[in-house]
Amino acid sequence: MIKSHIHVPYSKIYEYLDLIKREKFNLEIYFNSQSLDHITPKDIEKLKNSLSYEISLSFHGPFMDLSPGAVDSKVRKVTIDRFNQVFDIAEVLNPKSIVFHSGYEKWKYAFKINTWLDASLRTWENFLSRAEKLNIKIAIENIFEEDPENLRRLVEKISSPYFGICFDTGHFNLFSKISLEEWISSLSDYIFEVHLHDNNKEFDEHLAIGSGCFDFKRFFQLFKNKNCIYTIEAHKTEEVLKSIEMLNQLIK
Repeated sequence: MIKSHIHVPYSKIYEYLDLIKREKFNLEIYFNSQSLDHITPKDIEKLKNSLSYEISLSFHGPFMDLSPGAVDSKVRKVTIDRFNQVFDIAEVLNPKSIVFHSGYEKWKYAFKINTWLDASLRTWENFLSRAEKLNIKIAIENIFEEDPENLRRLVEKISSPYFGICFDTGHFNLFSKISLEEWISSLSDYIFEVHLHDNNKEFDEHLAIGSGCFDFKRFFQLFKNKNCIYTIEAHKTEEVLKSIEMLNQLIK
């Protein structure tokens, strides 16, 4: 039985705390910018005490309006400041990984991967020593990527055991122009975490595993016996529970 992580926004934890504690869920906690504006050290200690069972944690960093590959130095500075806030919380809660978005969109960068890559390298160099010191893995998530080239190049350039990929099944299903086999072949050695959710190729619905058209059976045939974090990103309680059941059928 896989003990997956369950994605939950920090702002929603206390709403679902009874269920979380009863089921002893492992969590991927999402800290958006609004939460980071108001969160205090006392809040983090309260959260740590609330999750007093033996829990495995991962984090999801903020992403709205942020851009780790920004050409504009001031945009990158704000992005770095926000990411440092997440690492400050990590010093207390000790997550295994922190997921961040890549920020790459081919149209925005006029297909110039190197423009994004050069700026991204300047951003991530700020966090590698901190990740190593805390024994936390940074996992960059595919969002609008139509193929894995930019992500593979970023990870290979950084070349650190603390820097890798979060493969997102739902985003692949929406945006990829190439096969699942090609993605896994390109990134398999670098994947630290997998986000598991489904859709029908029309919208980022965050449905339960098996409720859309992503081929999870094929995915787990290609990506098997991997030591990584499996995170369920369905957005409704009943779909989280369904996903847990489906995941345990897929990974035996």
